[in-house]
Amino acid sequence: GDAGPVGVVDPGDAEPVTAVLEERGWSLDAMFLTHHHGDHIGGVDALRRRYRPVVFGPASEARRIPDLDRGVAEGDRFRFGEVTVEVFETPGHTAGHIAFWFPESRVLFCGDTLFALGCGRLFEGTAAQMWQSLGKLRALPDDARVYCGHEYTQSNARFALTVEPDNADLQARARAIDDARGRGAATIPSTIGDEKRTNPFLRADRPELQAAIGLAGHDPVEVFAAVRARKDGF
Repeated sequence: GDAGPVGVVDPGDAEPVTAVLEERGWSLDAMFLTHHHGDHIGGVDALRRRYRPVVFGPASEARRIPDLDRGVAEGDRFRFGEVTVEVFETPGHTAGHIAFWFPESRVLFCGDTLFALGCGRLFEGTAAQMWQSLGKLRALPDDARVYCGHEYTQSNARFALTVEPDNADLQARARAIDDARGRGAATIPSTIGDEKRTNPFLRADRPELQAAIGLAGHDPVEVFAAVRARKDGF
């Protein structure tokens, strides 16, 4: 049957994408790129040559992403088949990182800005930028499904428990994650609601997290930076 237009987000490797397309008898109409890192764009060239899709990505990283057809920026909205795509600029992991939000289906593709129970390392941006970026994503509906760039959830859970060991929601989620990984199941997508309750990087303004790391009443950016520094050394 007609799948409607088909898109892929951050194809780090062309092979698995091609395998699914072949299996389903689909072509590829678009690629959505969140940032310039090789593990997110490594498959772009091969897929572009084979399928001629339109390539969307961050306008501010156009010099660093070869073959970008359509550079997009904060507040851009466009149609993809029957659905709307909205763009958020989410700098921090890279200077020009973006996220794609599909409001009708309540789906967020956030690359390496927000992970299940984590966030990306600050390679090019500041703690203040990343905290602001995460705030944009945290403001989405609780039932928004979060598709992030990596399956780091189990190690992120272990770290989160060192930050907020008494968080009952986090304890329960960590057990569910261990169970899922034990069965070889993915932990992605998560939801914004789950992240708000359990992800330490979204909780830097929560009194209980601030108290847990001895920074009660401090500026959330300072608290976020402290948690990020701990994770970098974890």
